[in-house]
Amino acid sequence: MKKFALNTLALGVSLALAGTASASEFTDMDPVTLRLAHVVNEQDGFHIAATKFEELVEERTDGKVDIEIYPNASLGDERTLLEGMQIGTVDMGVITNGPVANFVEEMAVFELPFLFPSPEAAYSVLDGEIGQELLDKLSEVNLKGLAYAERGFRNLTNSERPVNSPEDLDGLRIRVMENPVYVDTFRELGANAIPMAWTEALTAMQQGTIDGQENPVNVIHSFKLYETQDYMTLSRHTYAPAIFVMGMPVWNQLPEAAQDVLAQAAQEAAEHERQVNAEMESEQLADLREAGMQINETPDIQAFQAAVTPVYEKYGEQFGDYLTRIREALE
Repeated sequence: MKKFALNTLALGVSLALAGTASASEFTDMDPVTLRLAHVVNEQDGFHIAATKFEELVEERTDGKVDIEIYPNASLGDERTLLEGMQIGTVDMGVITNGPVANFVEEMAVFELPFLFPSPEAAYSVLDGEIGQELLDKLSEVNLKGLAYAERGFRNLTNSERPVNSPEDLDGLRIRVMENPVYVDTFRELGANAIPMAWTEALTAMQQGTIDGQENPVNVIHSFKLYETQDYMTLSRHTYAPAIFVMGMPVWNQLPEAAQDVLAQAAQEAAEHERQVNAEMESEQLADLREAGMQINETPDIQAFQAAVTPVYEKYGEQFGDYLTRIREALE
């Protein structure tokens, strides 16, 4: 049988499955290679999710669907990957929610500051009706959402001083994702919010052209940010999903049985990554302290929440009824 490669990245967002295909359904299928890309390193949660996905897909398709993983932004930054998926030059990826929201703006509702009180609250919404609706909306921009993996609750780091309240952020140059909700959130908190791709941010921190950034503990740990960042604040200001995304050009070429396997494997890989992240966080915090990072575990969260009220006033209506529905679901 002839083997062909589908040149596209993306780990997507599609839940509701009728069942799991059996390996016998793939006996007559021509082998397919899918390139799955992400922008972080092999110690990161995205790679954990990707390798679990690879394992499940190859096992359940009897090896007929081969997953090749490309970490470390080797195929481009996240916007580049998404654009490649749209036109069929990239197959799949695990992509941070923020850049995805530049293609479907309603996705940014999940990242409103202090929206979710806990990981479990976030999972209940993401894995439910609201999350599925938003995954399905990606088809409107030629993308296929498979499942919500996890970037996690984001925390602030900087190289200048301890941060306990919004006043301490005054004037700090903080890198944020290229997403207007993040930009406005940190501007309301008093920082000089600088949107840029993650690959550029790493260089900017080393050169001192920015003072800090915000990311989950696992990112801060895996990228050894203690080498440039002396202070961390466990602000948990935003819960950031990540998305298993595919390009529709690739998705539409696959037989239904393979589509079912990909969607189910993405959901299981996402849940696996969430569990691993939770288990690793306390150990990672201990490592960061040992490396010399000063960590504030009890910042003035109420002051931060009050400061970002204008963000809700600005964006609340933009998300249609999704914000109202999420709040109702969390009650």
